Amino acid sequence: MEKNSSRNDYTSKNADNNPSKHFHFLFPPHYFHKRPLLSSLFCLPTYLLALLLILLLAYNAITVFYIFVAFPGKNSSEPANFLPENVRGSARKWVTSSMKLSSNVLRAIKEANPPVISKTHVTSFHNSHSFPLQWNHSSSFPPKKRCRVKRVVGIPPIEAKGSLFSTRVKEFFSNYSCELRFFMTWISSLERFGYRELFTIESLFNSHPDACLLILSNSMDSTRGMQILMPFLVKDFKLMAVSPDYDYLFNNTLAAAWFDGLRKGDTNPGKVPFGQNLSNLLRLSLLYNYGGIYMDTDFVVLKRFSLLRNVIGAQNVDPKTGKWSRLNNAVMIFDKKHPLLSAFIQEFTLTFNGNRWGYNGPYLVSRVVKRVNGKPGYNFTVLPPSAFYPVGWRRISSLFEGPRDELQSKWLGSKLEEIRGHSLAVHLWNRQSRSMTVEEGSIVSHLMVDCCVFCNSSAPAL
Repeated sequence: MEKNSSRNDYTSKNADNNPSKHFHFLFPPHYFHKRPLLSSLFCLPTYLLALLLILLLAYNAITVFYIFVAFPGKNSSEPANFLPENVRGSARKWVTSSMKLSSNVLRAIKEANPPVISKTHVTSFHNSHSFPLQWNHSSSFPPKKRCRVKRVVGIPPIEAKGSLFSTRVKEFFSNYSCELRFFMTWISSLERFGYRELFTIESLFNSHPDACLLILSNSMDSTRGMQILMPFLVKDFKLMAVSPDYDYLFNNTLAAAWFDGLRKGDTNPGKVPFGQNLSNLLRLSLLYNYGGIYMDTDFVVLKRFSLLRNVIGAQNVDPKTGKWSRLNNAVMIFDKKHPLLSAFIQEFTLTFNGNRWGYNGPYLVSRVVKRVNGKPGYNFTVLPPSAFYPVGWRRISSLFEGPRDELQSKWLGSKLEEIRGHSLAVHLWNRQSRSMTVEEGSIVSHLMVDCCVFCNSSAPAL
């Protein structure tokens, strides 16, 4: 009895320190006896182990559910904001040669407001347009000791608005009676599409009010792009911006295999801004598929092109021989499926060089024409420089400058009359003249008055 009494006293004194007093509903009394931790774990009752297992499963389910909800991210179809890439004037910056290969291509293709390119790309290209994209430089270069070019992730997806392209273009040309079909490309941001580009359209419709103009551009094929073009639509001019479907346009030509190789990383896009080279191929494919007139967005159109067929313009002429020394692809007029266009496309895909500016454009058409000139089956005309390029890029500033003295005033007057009499359009060489302003009394200022549509509206200088 004394032993029991003593034990009861000990139990009573330590009751507050005994966990079993508070957790007896979870643990059996003998559980709190001293034993190794692992041994204690194995002694847990089955219902407690089941409870712990359920908690672990619940935690795992919550974790997995969270990952699947958050991983996809917001895959918006709204235009991504690329290109930013570039604002008007010297502020625009293309990717330099020191940047990664993938970034070069991304910046070129991704436009400021591409409505069809998802923002979930390695974009931290656009991209889309305000285009600027964050580049993942750490993953842009291919691993060393590998010859294969890193896969180009910035190429537009195959079905990016592609399923609608052919239908939209067909309906556009079917719904309107187009005396002439004009095409332009704009692989850049909306911010860069300024008054100079708008005046090219204005002068085009001033000379060709019954023509149709199709602008291939991701950024222009948007709500903002529509707003920019609205003044022309209000005046019932026939124009539309549409996102290009490269696979459709390149189909059944060598361009398809070349473009596929670019997507897979088998083709090196080079150091030249890829948008420039893509535009070179796109204009050829447009004319090959539809026929009509391609024109860059830095022209002032002076006269009608109605009588021109299968024409390309010379940029330079050899003063000794009087023969052309270089052609240019800024304006081309060809029938659908013309063999010279096929030769241009073949030359582009087989000799592509992304590291030399102009190699896949002006130099390309010059090489091919020299090669096929005089051969049967090719029917085309080379117009003299005065038709489209009355002033070369080295002297383009002379068209923007006003008279400084009597001698210059006489020269300007003489040159203006020469252009009015012999030129169909004037190329402004945007690459060299982008930062120039139109001075009062300059040749360009007179041409603007000659070719305007919205003549009474105040507009900034070209």
